[in-house]
This record gives sequence, C-alpha cells and structure tokens, in this order.
Amino acid sequence: MSLVVAYLAQGKMRLKEGGAEPRTIDSAFAQSIHDKALRAQQRNSWKNDGGGFFSGAMLWGRGAGSDPDPVWITSVGRGREQGQFVFSLTSGSLCALLSSDRLGAEERRLWNNNKQRLQHVSQHPQTGDFAFSVTHQNGTANLGVMIGGDAGVSEVTEGDSMDTAPSWVPGEPRRLVYQSAGVGRNREGHYLALGPYRVEHLNLETAAIDTLLEDPEIDFVAPRALANGALYYIRRPYEGRPRANPFRILKDIVLMPFRFLYGVFQFFNFFTMKYTGNKLTTSADGARNRQLNPQEMMIWGNLIQAQKAQAGEEPPDLVPGSWQLMRRQRGTDEVIAKSVLAYDVAEDGTVVYSNGNALFKITPDGRRERILSEALIEQVVLLST
Repeated sequence: MSLVVAYLAQGKMRLKEGGAEPRTIDSAFAQSIHDKALRAQQRNSWKNDGGGFFSGAMLWGRGAGSDPDPVWITSVGRGREQGQFVFSLTSGSLCALLSSDRLGAEERRLWNNNKQRLQHVSQHPQTGDFAFSVTHQNGTANLGVMIGGDAGVSEVTEGDSMDTAPSWVPGEPRRLVYQSAGVGRNREGHYLALGPYRVEHLNLETAAIDTLLEDPEIDFVAPRALANGALYYIRRPYEGRPRANPFRILKDIVLMPFRFLYGVFQFFNFFTMKYTGNKLTTSADGARNRQLNPQEMMIWGNLIQAQKAQAGEEPPDLVPGSWQLMRRQRGTDEVIAKSVLAYDVAEDGTVVYSNGNALFKITPDGRRERILSEALIEQVVLLST
C-alpha cells in the first residue's frame, strides 16, 4: 500500500495519499457546530444591533458583526483499523473526540463535553483504548484515559505539572509513555514557567511511574515506543523562564507615555468606526489583517512563526537544528533527523517528520525524501507506509 499521512496545518486536518495532491478532511460534526452557532447568532442578532454604547455587543466586548467561535482540530492520532484515524476538536467551551474511517469518508462522534478539554489523542493499536492529555485552566494538564468503551474520561495522573503527549506501548495493554514538566509558581501561586520536560513510563495497573529520560538542561518531548523496544523522542535545549533584561525594562519605561497615547488613539478610533463606519486612519488595515492571519503556532511552549521560502529554495526549518529526533535502542541514542517539529514512526521503522514547512520521509534503511511543502505543519500521523 502507498504512503498515507494525516497531518494538522493551521487548525485543519489534511491527508496525503501516495502521489495524489493533499486534501482537507472536513468534519461533519465540526460543520454542524458552526452552523448551529451561526443560527443562534442570527436569532439573537437584535441584542447586538444598535443601542449605542450599552448594546449587548458593546457590553461584552464584541463587535456587532462578530463571528461564531471557530472550530479547530487540536490533535490527530492513528486509529485501530486500516485507514482509520481519531481526532479531537474544540470550539469555544466545547471539546469532542471523533473517529474517521476509510480515510475521512465516514465519521463517528465518540465523546463530547463542555467541561474537559482533550488533546494529544492516542488509541491503543490492540485494545482500542484511548489516552490523551486533559488540560486545566490553572495551567496544568493530566493524562486521561477511556478504557474498555467507557463513556467518560478518567484522569490517571495528578499534580502541579504538564503531563501531555501520551503514547501506548505496543503489546502492553496498560502501559504508556508520555512527557511531563513541573509547573513553577510564585508565592501567590501564580504561574511562572515550566520546568524541563522529561519522559515518563506509566503502568496503569500498578500506578507506578518511572522516569526514562531526564536532564535539567534538555527537553525530552513526544515519546513513541515500538514493539522491538526502541524509544523515539525529540530532544531540544531547555529554555526556562526568561531572565529580566535591564535594557528592556528601561525601554518599557521610556515607551510608556507613547503606549498610553496610542491607547487613547485606539479608544477614539473605535468610536469613530462604531458611529461613522470609517477609521481615523486608513493605514491600520494592513496591521489588523496581519493580526488576524494565523501565521504562528505554539508547540510544546515555544512560539513558532511561519517563514516563506524564496523561489527555488527548500522550505525553511521553523525550528533550529538543536531540535533533534532521537532513537534509543539497547541503551544507545542515535540522531535520526534535525530541525524536527513533529513526527510519527511505524513499526517497521519508517519515519515521517515535519520541520514546520514540509513533510519528510525516512525509510528503514535511512533514505530521506521530501513528501510535500505546506506552512505550519504541527502534527503528523503515519497511517500507512
């Protein structure tokens, strides 16, 4: 069977089958959410129309013509069956877990909730059980599972940490590898920074947690275990909390009056637009469009910005060469690729990875080839080699 890869790019799910052009997988459930929100907005539009300063839109900080909450695909994982994948999506407070069969031809909703937010979905290749990270508003995340067809999500880790990116160990029905970082807080309990990510192994039957990889100067993220005992992961330098820069502090003090004046200008600019339909200046359109254009993404706590290649050039790496895809086998660590933002690996050792702007394939014998170029590829799933 030809190479089939699913990937996320700018909140959309894309599929690459063999030599065919990549295509977008549209979710019927996502479309129904959008349509329902749009109908509700139209029914209640009278609350946001007119009324001057104390109209509904003004009171709640929205423009009169604000759009419904967008629907974002937040993670995708390999399914249990051939041509199947699972994915999570979010829209406003809603989060849902879905399964897609026959490479996007059929869709089933497995779970949805307005209280829990799931990411990094992983389905066990033998049992069909699910694991994911459950994020919380206090800046932490725990591992969650759905075992044996359970309708609800059970959280299996706890603590002031970010436990994310779980992956089942093949051949082991109750074992996971995942990444974990401690959360640093001040005396008042406010979030400060994340500690370095380490790779942990969790036995669900005994609740035992073992640390597999840890270093105070290095982040170990996105672990994947194979049935032959190999462990794949991304290694990158740890960037802790930025130190205070006295020159930046001085710059902020000097610019404070100008920022205040800019805020006053924007206040009057808003009211001019509200009651005349025109802005105080016409040069603001370009800046506004740039802000609304999603040309950046957050990967494991790092802000990644899009870059364009010049004509005839290779797509630029969005992460430095120090972001390395590693393989640990029989106690030996080997560099597989550099400038790796996301990857997936099949049981035969085939690797597909993204540098953020392109997808590459590495065969079991080490041959490397570029599959496609596309901006802001943040997650990759290898469905068939």
